[in-house]
Amino acid sequence: MGTIKEPVSQKKVTVYLNALLHRALKFKAVEVDKSVSDLISEAVRQSLAEDAADLAAFAERERESNLSFDAVLKELKASGKI
Repeated sequence: MGTIKEPVSQKKVTVYLNALLHRALKFKAVEVDKSVSDLISEAVRQSLAEDAADLAAFAERERESNLSFDAVLKELKASGKI
């Protein structure tokens, strides 16, 4: 049996954009047959998803030991790579 999705409520907000950015956004909206609001929502959703992925990656690596820059340089010099 499929899942039932609840209707997504929307909130009206005011966003100030650079005039040229707004113009480009309007052209893109026409080109892809979407509203400016849809494009902005998609961009924000994608940005938040990237942040969530970054946080997950940090959490996975939090137990790794830290290397100092000096230690990395010494290792590279010792191996003849620099």
